[in-house]
Amino acid sequence: MNLPVSLPNIITIARILMVPLAVWLVITHQMLAAFFVFILAGVSDAVDGWLAKRFDMKTELGAHLDPLADKLLLIALFVTLAVMQLVPTWLAILVVSRDVLIIGGVVLAWLLDNPMQMRPRMVSKVNTAAQIIFIGAILLWLAMGWDTGWVEWLGAPVVGLLTLASGGQYLVDWLHHMAEPPDEPMRHDGTGA
Repeated sequence: MNLPVSLPNIITIARILMVPLAVWLVITHQMLAAFFVFILAGVSDAVDGWLAKRFDMKTELGAHLDPLADKLLLIALFVTLAVMQLVPTWLAILVVSRDVLIIGGVVLAWLLDNPMQMRPRMVSKVNTAAQIIFIGAILLWLAMGWDTGWVEWLGAPVVGLLTLASGGQYLVDWLHHMAEPPDEPMRHDGTGA
């Protein structure tokens, strides 16, 4: 049987399916299990990326699914933990708002017939790493029954500042992109319209 997606894409889809499990585990106060699901998601992210590169299994679907899987897990956990008052609500709102702003900008550019190619900047990669470390630390501390106060005190401002910096960088990139005229459509003879 010939599957329409590659093995790395199947692993990424499995990671997306871990999102409701992780949320359920947090809601039911099974923090150690939630931490292990979070770690498993991270390991699967590394494995699918390695397989795609090592065995030349990169696909356009995978290029879209992989960051979506990461964002879904992080946003779901930030929101769930904030609703349960285990992380600052302002931080969850900031994290979600940044991603909504980016998605809205991409969709708006597309609707205005000026599609934008998204390329992650270094500040965004550092921001994602900080979010992962913060959520992982919160889950581990909760699982161990330790006080998360200092993790919040130290981590929340760092994640907040990086989220603002990353969102600001995307906004600047978007404004520059939208100020440029869209590429002219090609005529059938290969020249611009």
